[in-house]
Amino acid sequence: MKYTLEQQVNNRVNDTLRKLGLKDNEIGFESNMSDYLKEALRGSAKTQNKTNFGKPDFIIEKYKTSKIAGRYIPVLIEDKLHNNKLIASNKDGIKRDEASIRGFAVNGAINYATSAIASKKYDEAVAIGITGESAEEIRIKVYYVYGSTFDSVKEMPSYTTLNFLENENTFAQFYKDATLTEEEKHRILIDSREKLGKYSKELNKLMHDHAITAPQRVLYVSGMLLSMQDIDGMNIKGLTPDDLKGAGGNQRDGLKVTAQIADFLSAKQIPANKRALMLASFAEISKDEQRDEVQKLNPAVARNLDSKASINKQIFTYIYQNIFTSIDAMAGHLDIMGEMYSEFLKYALGDGKEIGIVLTPPYVTKMMAEILNVNMDDRVMDLATGSASFLISSMEMMINQTETKLSKGSTAANNKIQKIKQEQLLGVELNAEMYTLATTNMILRGDGSARIEKGSSFDRPESLYKDFAATKLLLNPPFSYDENGMPFIAFGLKQMQRGGRAAIIIQDSAGSGKAVRSTTEMLRNNTLVASIKMPTDLFQPMAGVQTSIYVLEAGTPHDVQKTVKFIDFRNDGYKRTSRSLNETDHPQQRYADVVKIFKAGRQAQVEAAWNLDETYVEDFITLNGNDWNFDQHKRIDTRPTLQDFKRTVADYLAWEVSNILKQQNAAEDGLGK
Repeated sequence: MKYTLEQQVNNRVNDTLRKLGLKDNEIGFESNMSDYLKEALRGSAKTQNKTNFGKPDFIIEKYKTSKIAGRYIPVLIEDKLHNNKLIASNKDGIKRDEASIRGFAVNGAINYATSAIASKKYDEAVAIGITGESAEEIRIKVYYVYGSTFDSVKEMPSYTTLNFLENENTFAQFYKDATLTEEEKHRILIDSREKLGKYSKELNKLMHDHAITAPQRVLYVSGMLLSMQDIDGMNIKGLTPDDLKGAGGNQRDGLKVTAQIADFLSAKQIPANKRALMLASFAEISKDEQRDEVQKLNPAVARNLDSKASINKQIFTYIYQNIFTSIDAMAGHLDIMGEMYSEFLKYALGDGKEIGIVLTPPYVTKMMAEILNVNMDDRVMDLATGSASFLISSMEMMINQTETKLSKGSTAANNKIQKIKQEQLLGVELNAEMYTLATTNMILRGDGSARIEKGSSFDRPESLYKDFAATKLLLNPPFSYDENGMPFIAFGLKQMQRGGRAAIIIQDSAGSGKAVRSTTEMLRNNTLVASIKMPTDLFQPMAGVQTSIYVLEAGTPHDVQKTVKFIDFRNDGYKRTSRSLNETDHPQQRYADVVKIFKAGRQAQVEAAWNLDETYVEDFITLNGNDWNFDQHKRIDTRPTLQDFKRTVADYLAWEVSNILKQQNAAEDGLGK
């Protein structure tokens, strides 16, 4: 019998849940949910003004396998009549516009799930969309939702019934299947980076069309992102595009944005001197009054705005729709401000060589932090902070370990995470714009900005480093600096605890003679542990330079009788072009493998195809400081092999045959004459 009412689908779902053994107090309905979940869903109603909380068709608050101990993971179910109302999607993924959320089961369920997570009351949820034509024609899609955006969902295609909701054991198996693997996390990182690059390119053109300079562009992005943040504790919501109305004295768009930034930084209790520096940079947003005059829409934002708008509102709207709403899915090791800066720099300032700013890709910062084995008790320092990419990767690792060891959401874990953010990360940056980006980056991640310092690393008060007592140092110094930037790590090693580890990525000419003054000094008091040769195109299109990662241990003079690990990582599995990052040879496995090779050498249990006899060498170095690179230690086996013999014989026979043919041709030519 064909269904004619949505209530019939509702009844079918209800019957199924009860047959699975769920009791009345375990199944919530539109009008029956916990106050906690009701508060989390406030603002998710499928109405334009969203004045009421959303009401899924079914809510199950039974399973406590959430990452936060003792907290339920909500299961949110939305159903619709007719199977063509299951999901609305396009080439960009699941559609998130109001009509799709209102009219399609999956879109509505995911909207509820992401809203619950955005409330910060949950950090994960399960969204289920169900449609039906009859009792025999029921369709189900299940999603694990791990963030507050439509990009942070994982479809579970093998789950086509509700049987996994039967009991704790069946749900635990589902949860195990749903948990993101390392490969999936890596894919999210790469996909997010690619998507952010696309948005950056479009936004760069939008700003260029309105004569906003390259240094201003990234400040626009970071400042406007801050103005979109809710101000906790003050019941002040972040700005949305609807809040910007164009020109109008003190209420013009640019001034409204900068005023909101000032309120946000003040509410976050950012110190006055740091706040003043940041606001001076963000003043670019409100400086030009003409950018607040209403004008025709740029094509990049025409689909998001109904009528003419100011330049500032158009830029704000693009950032809000494409970056702010995706930031949760782009979290982790991705350096959002750095990625955008690189994109703007690429189009506006050439390759960046003249200012020496080349930012490290997130998968490299992650690998370097893993090589140093950064842990929850470390104190991590970066003396050329840039946009804070190394601190972001380190903080992510430290928080993950804390949540694993101390149980995510527990008082002990929360206190430790707060300490990590406030006390265990130190960054120093001289460039005013990069300093603002770094600070903003850390604020957007829950505020690890407390110890981002403005100034030169070399003239900071000695007490800063002594009190911090770094155990780990990560660096990508400006390679326009003296000796390619090697003095940064020489200086940093002096400020570290004995036994601490440091890693620097630098032009490897610094390790083969160009930075002898620094390298010989470093070897007097520190040990070179490893040298990893990186791909030549690593920093394309910003700079095509050969780099290496040098790993050192602080406080112990280098022993020339002790070998150094040399690893050839020029094939990292990626091929880079000016437009894209292409996977050619299992890069995710290769980056994981390098950490294993660093730890275990030729005995490493690697996943990708390696010839460890060729790519890994242990050898001695001198104290001259000019033999730190892989190629200087690569062993060349001169013993002839059977293949060499066969090739030589073949070459000789080919030569003999060639001579014979030449003689015959010459004889025939002579007869012809």
